[in-house]
Amino acid sequence: MAGTDEDAVAAADDALYVLTAVLLTPAQFPSVLGDDYPEACAALGLLPRAEGYGLVLGQDGDGARWTVVIDDVSLVAVAVAAWDCGMEHDLSPDESTVITALPGWPLAVAVAAPGVPAPHDPAPEVTDRPPLAPPDTSTWGPAQRRLGADEIALQWSTWRDQIDDSRFASPTAAPAAGDAGDDAVSDEAGDEPGGSHSGLRRALAEARAYIDSPPPLGRVRSSFAPGDARTLRADGPGWSLVARTDDIAFVLLDEQPGEVLPVGRGPQLPGLLEALDKLAVRPL
Repeated sequence: MAGTDEDAVAAADDALYVLTAVLLTPAQFPSVLGDDYPEACAALGLLPRAEGYGLVLGQDGDGARWTVVIDDVSLVAVAVAAWDCGMEHDLSPDESTVITALPGWPLAVAVAAPGVPAPHDPAPEVTDRPPLAPPDTSTWGPAQRRLGADEIALQWSTWRDQIDDSRFASPTAAPAAGDAGDDAVSDEAGDEPGGSHSGLRRALAEARAYIDSPPPLGRVRSSFAPGDARTLRADGPGWSLVARTDDIAFVLLDEQPGEVLPVGRGPQLPGLLEALDKLAVRPL
């Protein structure tokens, strides 16, 4: 497996104080790392294993940061679910499940292990690869754009309540199935940003193209939503989309720093969301 380093694994296994853990699977991965699952794996120097990985972030006895990659995805899933519910859960991966140990952390961790030195990167002689570090989110770019879409998905009601549906143009007769023309986008986008927004038109057209040419695994993901709806997350070069299958969508663009562009139901969006949901990967 790419990145395996026996010395690094031994160092990380020596009294690793687990701080947190995340899943790295086709259906659930830190989107800050990439637009899709293979891209997120590549950021860590890992092959895109179909079953996915569990990432355990912690410190060794000297305080050094380590990311231990394990193949027991269920173990991490149970721990994350317990922590999300505010429950205590001991995460102690068996040595046989460890694939590799990577220096550093790929994500920002706000806590530290008690009784050891402050978090720092391992000494260079312990590992043969540069330490992982969280993507730069201090300025607007792909990582910040994807984090923004994640936040909208988590706080959907808050964002949805800010949208007055009257801002969207009244839909005209529905175009023919599969038509991704500017008129369809104009009806759905409404007055702000309006059909003249080339970036929004491009994002919706590229999302539609996924239906005929499926994108890399994880570009489109579907998760739980209230009622019979699903929450969709889709990404592409320079854009992110978050939507409810029974409601509107929001689009974020690299070229529009900090802006959230609403897309109304219109005649085309319902069919697009239904089709994307059918090809999306879902958590087990």
